[in-house]
Amino acid sequence: MNAPEASDAIPLLEARGLSAGYGGSQVLRDVTLAIHPGEAIGLMGRNGMGKTTLIRALIGVLPAREGAVLIDGADAAALPVFARARRGIAVVPENRGVFATLSVRENLRLAARPAASGWTEERVLALFPRLGQRIGHRGNQLSGGEQQMLAIGRALMTNPRLLILDEATEGLAPLMRDEIWRVIGLVRESGVAALIVDRTVEAVLSLADRVAVLVKGTVVFDGTPAALRDDPALLARSLGVEG
Repeated sequence: MNAPEASDAIPLLEARGLSAGYGGSQVLRDVTLAIHPGEAIGLMGRNGMGKTTLIRALIGVLPAREGAVLIDGADAAALPVFARARRGIAVVPENRGVFATLSVRENLRLAARPAASGWTEERVLALFPRLGQRIGHRGNQLSGGEQQMLAIGRALMTNPRLLILDEATEGLAPLMRDEIWRVIGLVRESGVAALIVDRTVEAVLSLADRVAVLVKGTVVFDGTPAALRDDPALLARSLGVEG
């Protein structure tokens, strides 16, 4: 699914000249990145290049040292994490963040927020039939793939406009990875925007409308998947992909 023309539209979420880090360490340097409604962005780079740090800065976990984060064109500096979530930004974190002692149903209902887009418990369970089969199981009784399904389903229960996925297929068996990619594609088709961080380069390039590549906390490429494929030197240097 291709995103609508967005050149003149206000981005749903934007980093503008963003710099951030931890203690005396500067991780992000002058990052500019815009995500428009309905658009899928692949955020790529080798380990330690700043991808998760950028996500943390975008959602308000990590404050900006310079530059700004904007939501719907407005400076979000004063908005805490929960307030940014209420603006329609949902995150599936790298560690999944499933509540271990709560059941599948309780995990889903804890996040439920009504909205016109209509991600209900029934719709999420139709997307993930396996969760329906384990609806009474606790989070710590699920496999890694099932926990990832639950993490995505819980994020959808907030009825987001933007879904941020940080390494959603990391550590999963091949069949489970394929299932997660299938679901991400279906979510995209529903009109939810996505920011996707994943090491499966070809899967990201096949799904994204646009790709940003980070090297040492700096955006070195921001363009279409086709343009990135046409630059084998950049693929090899920045992502370790040989043409």
